[in-house]
Amino acid sequence: MRAQQARRRPVAPTHPMEHNLPLITTLAAGFGIALVLGFAAERLKIPALVGYLLAGIAIGPATPGFVADLELASQLSEVGVILLMFGVGLHFSLRDLMSVKRIAIPGAVVQMGLATVLGMGLASWWGWTWAAGLVFGLSLSCASTVVLLKALEVRGLLDSMNGRIAVGWLVVEDLATVLVLVLLPPLAGLLGAAGQGAEPAEPLWTIIGRTLLQVSAFIGLMLVFGRRALPWLLWQVAKTGSRELFTLSVVACAIGIAFGAAELFSVSFALGAFFAGMVMRESEFSHRAAQESLPLRDAFSVLFFVSVGMLFDPKIVLDEPIHVLGVVAIIIIGKSIAALGLVLAFRYPLTTALTVAASLAQIGEFSFILAGLGLSLGLLPREGMSLVLAGALISMALNPFLFAAVEPARRWILARSELARRLEQRDDPTAELPMSTARKYLQGQVVLVGYGRVGARIARSLDERGIPYVVAEQNRELVEDLRKNGKVAVSGNAAEPVVLVQAHIADASMLVVAVPDPIHVRQMVETARTLNPDIEIVLRTRSRKEAEMLRADSVGTVFFGEEELIKGMTHHVLERFAPQPDVLI
Repeated sequence: MRAQQARRRPVAPTHPMEHNLPLITTLAAGFGIALVLGFAAERLKIPALVGYLLAGIAIGPATPGFVADLELASQLSEVGVILLMFGVGLHFSLRDLMSVKRIAIPGAVVQMGLATVLGMGLASWWGWTWAAGLVFGLSLSCASTVVLLKALEVRGLLDSMNGRIAVGWLVVEDLATVLVLVLLPPLAGLLGAAGQGAEPAEPLWTIIGRTLLQVSAFIGLMLVFGRRALPWLLWQVAKTGSRELFTLSVVACAIGIAFGAAELFSVSFALGAFFAGMVMRESEFSHRAAQESLPLRDAFSVLFFVSVGMLFDPKIVLDEPIHVLGVVAIIIIGKSIAALGLVLAFRYPLTTALTVAASLAQIGEFSFILAGLGLSLGLLPREGMSLVLAGALISMALNPFLFAAVEPARRWILARSELARRLEQRDDPTAELPMSTARKYLQGQVVLVGYGRVGARIARSLDERGIPYVVAEQNRELVEDLRKNGKVAVSGNAAEPVVLVQAHIADASMLVVAVPDPIHVRQMVETARTLNPDIEIVLRTRSRKEAEMLRADSVGTVFFGEEELIKGMTHHVLERFAPQPDVLI
């Protein structure tokens, strides 16, 4: 036994530089080259993810020079998937999704279905099996949330109505893809995966039923037990005052729950991590958990993209250029046209349709996860993985230019298409107040722009005091719900004069802008003052500098959140220490 141990004991290196440390070399090469290429990508105004994928190609087996340890990179990428999905769950907002559910849910489902069918048709033309085509089509159907959020944030559209629709649409795609990730492994045998029997050992309904039962058991456990246990655990750790322990607890929960879900419930790491983040969101420490885990999530996410790039064979672009063009056409043209038509069919403006179309004209992390799973199950050929990667690289690189073309494309289409002009001007029942609107809402009323968290609380206070008001809100679904509840509301962007005219701004006593909209607030004020010079205006802003500029221009009473918090706390402290009046006995 000792002889065996002696033989297994590594021999000390004769020189310090002769260490064989594949983990260190893989990390050093991956992070170093990803930094250089990611920086270059950002300088070229394209997503840094493109640089990370190119870094993976550079250290992969398909290119000359240094080759990183593919097996180690694959394991590190699993950690990246876990932390990536944990972050998605941590930022998942059911409230935001439900606010656009009537367009996001059917739109995402139909668009994913069309993209999957197009991918299957292309794969069938190439002679692939229908199962390979199914995985391939699904991989092309889901866009990258990371790329979308960055694109919307750069253009200041994240909090806009168009941005909320695009994000809600992608959230539905993410949820659908997670369901596919759960069902694909147990159905691999039925789909004819390599190394597994073509005929499953048990009926299909049994496989699906057992899988859904396991998933339901895990979800139930997380919603019942996890919603109480995780916030309690974070609170106990936070009381120690140790930042390191808090960060460790967040990461341990993410990875531990993902591993436990896979081991105990046969649920994918991705689903386990997603629900860990979603449940942790229930805690008051969710913002801190997101902030503390962000550096580690970002680091391992980079390794995930690098490891995916290592699977890419650049020769596919030279050997199969027609195949690559077909994939890019589905991603950029097919998905965009489908989304454009669906949004217009829901009677939204052309700007919204073009924004959503540009948002979906790319693929990213979920495509890689799904294609990688199909590859590991023997359902997708290695060529398919390379084509998905080629499509991702090209579509992500072109996506910023598509966003930049939204407004010029809108003007060009409206100038040349009579149909587009008719669609843009078609009647919208929520864009006008009903003829039955009571007189008190048409004269001396408050016009409340925005019905989010702040706007809803202002409206509640107005209701309690019997003060009439009209809501101007971009979310048509929300306007419909408000009208069903007896509220007076009109849909549209209040920066457009016609919306404020419909809200009878000319006879209103006050305009309250409850949304921080630095781009359009001056247009709202200008329209209101033009139609009603004596109107009182109340504005909300998130920026101190913006608040100072608006006050300098005397546009109205400006409220800045941090400033109001300071005033409230100061008032409370001074009131506590104020001298008490003498009491006569």
